[in-house]
Amino acid sequence: MSEVRENSEREVCMGEHVYWSTRTEPFLSSINTGSWWRRVEKRCIHLQDCVKRQKRSQTYHKRRLHGREEKIHRGVIHHKEWRMADQNGVFMGMDLLCQVNSHAHRTEEMDVERLLVRRGQPFSLALQCFTTLPPKHKLAMILHLGKEGEVVVKVLDARAGSDKWWFRQQGAQSEVLLTIHSPADAPVGLYSVTVLLLSPDGHILEKTTPDTFYLLFNPWCKADSVYLPDEELLEEYILNENGLLYQGSWDQISSLPWNFGQFEQDVVDICFEILDNSPAALTNPEMDTANRADPVYVSRTITAMVNANDDRGVVSGRWDGKYDDGVPPTRWTGSVPILRRWSEAGAQRVRYGQCWVFSGVACTVLRCLGIPTRPVTNYSSAHDTDGNLNVDYLYDEQLESVSEGRKDMIWNYHCWVESWMDREDLPKGYDGWQALDPTPQERSDGVYCCGPCPVKAVRDGDVGMKYDAAFVFSEVNADLVTWIVYPDGQRSQVSLNQNTVGQNISTKSVYGDYREDITKHYKYPEGSVKEREVYEKAGRRVTQPNGAPGQLELKIKHAQAILGTDFDVIVEVHNVGGEDTPAQLTVTSNAVTYNSLHRGECHRKTASLTVPAQKAHKEVLRLRYDHYGACVSEHNLIRVTALLQVSGQPEVILQEVNIQLSMPQLHVKVVGDAVVSRKLIAHISFTNPLPITLRGGVFTVEGAGLTAAREIQAPDDIGPGQEVKVKLSFKPTRAGLRKLMVDFDADRIRDVKGIATLIVRNK
Repeated sequence: MSEVRENSEREVCMGEHVYWSTRTEPFLSSINTGSWWRRVEKRCIHLQDCVKRQKRSQTYHKRRLHGREEKIHRGVIHHKEWRMADQNGVFMGMDLLCQVNSHAHRTEEMDVERLLVRRGQPFSLALQCFTTLPPKHKLAMILHLGKEGEVVVKVLDARAGSDKWWFRQQGAQSEVLLTIHSPADAPVGLYSVTVLLLSPDGHILEKTTPDTFYLLFNPWCKADSVYLPDEELLEEYILNENGLLYQGSWDQISSLPWNFGQFEQDVVDICFEILDNSPAALTNPEMDTANRADPVYVSRTITAMVNANDDRGVVSGRWDGKYDDGVPPTRWTGSVPILRRWSEAGAQRVRYGQCWVFSGVACTVLRCLGIPTRPVTNYSSAHDTDGNLNVDYLYDEQLESVSEGRKDMIWNYHCWVESWMDREDLPKGYDGWQALDPTPQERSDGVYCCGPCPVKAVRDGDVGMKYDAAFVFSEVNADLVTWIVYPDGQRSQVSLNQNTVGQNISTKSVYGDYREDITKHYKYPEGSVKEREVYEKAGRRVTQPNGAPGQLELKIKHAQAILGTDFDVIVEVHNVGGEDTPAQLTVTSNAVTYNSLHRGECHRKTASLTVPAQKAHKEVLRLRYDHYGACVSEHNLIRVTALLQVSGQPEVILQEVNIQLSMPQLHVKVVGDAVVSRKLIAHISFTNPLPITLRGGVFTVEGAGLTAAREIQAPDDIGPGQEVKVKLSFKPTRAGLRKLMVDFDADRIRDVKGIATLIVRNK
């Protein structure tokens, strides 16, 4: 027996929900005594070296990784008196009961061949034996956690508090049912579990081959800090693989179907691969592993890792329209192809994304990890570069823009996500929805990330709360201030708009594919007494316009604008005073991106006019496709700006509208019986709405539970008014309500979408 003691694997270690590591310790016969555990606990370093020194036989198991089968070495430890799976042993193997556990933990959509469970909720394993356990022998259980298994915890063999790992056992002939209880604040990640057979005096006689399982956050568990007590919300914010991202403009809102695909094959592996590639995980893996118990830490890490600005992040952002060395952001229809491309390339950034892509990918990862998450769109979203909570537009005396460098902007819309969690790091009252923005705009603590920021802190003007409350407050509340800059560098405020920024803040409803307005969660009604109080609380001086309101008012109107057609923009100047008033009117139209980058001027018109008292003057700007077709961005936006200066007065009136050009839609029809593993055919058609020939057309198709992302080239160039048709076949892989999403891009038109919804049944 002394030889067994000297050569046995020294893997037993303590950890009453204290995650630590240990090196080899001389094996003691009394492993159940507190003195031995205390001596081991003091040696908080790595255990893995001793594992590698054991003699191992070669057995293999298969797992699927990124769509391919791969053999993984599994070690079975042998010793003269310590054998596994032979006539002298007790243990035959371990059944992880994947199907039963997956159903109970709501992870069956992810995988039923691997074990994925949620923390704070018991799960069971079946220990299969050649014979019943010898009398007075005991079972022990050890967990390893971390990329290299560097963090170890002993699972107690008796009922313990809710903050500790423990298990109970129940014999059933040649099997032992082991029910494992995990703490609701255990770190999420990939665990390995090993069961040991101990002699009456505590010697290790036998052990099972390690098996692995994923532990996820559990929003169904009251003790978990991501607990969300509403089943309908959980169905949407955890379990729904399809959703809508809102785009367009505040007065012309459009929706983009998005395939989150958080339960698609291997996505959970990639999500933890993202965490493993964070700077914190690479520099201090043990600390990072322990911190993964906290959804605040995990979600903030994800916002930094979804963009590729500072680290080995997932998506590289680009807004200049030059996408030849990657994929145009508008072509993506879901997160899964992006995540797989990043992983298969060895954590190399995927080109390219913009705000809705960043938010879509972040939503996928956070839902997969078990944190309730929803995408959010803020219309007329401010990007305040100098932190003064204003968006400043600068013009010279000829009303030409003189803003240079990193100028303030108002994005037509901006997307981020909200995640539900407790904020134990903040004073009471800030639990619930937290804004998280993975788009790289400004640095936070030196890193391009934003949040989690309590939405309540934004609404109430508590801009000092972690994280980045001042920046989010500005995105939804900043004032638009217009200045005239004089030749000597002095500038004068000439107009103020307090109602432009932060409109129609939107997310998908949990009750269907329609929009829910959540503006009231972020701000009090514009102009209300409470809103003014919040401004003061935010530590800002409430800006006031110069002088009394003028007698001229400016309005811009336009009819429905369709891409490829000519349309009129009408600028109306109303004189509400009692005297005729002369003025100078300048109207410009520019092709812009959704985040206010100019792609080119389409048309400009200047007029000197005198507006009679109590009358209105109208100027018509005719915008032809010849004006905007060559410079319009992939976002199909035309910004019309009207500047009116009263003769002899410094006051300038500014009005802007963003005109969203309406896009055609793809026609998608699926033919066949929607049954798992049965062939279906999708017919897709597109008609060119432009007066020019389109070249290089490509259709992109994907759908969670239906088919992986695929590209189909258009067979030929597409002339004006010409229709093109393509078809593809696929076999659904999972039952339920499924959506097939299609995108079409060509050289002069992008972001044409289509969708087909079908109910897939099991065989």
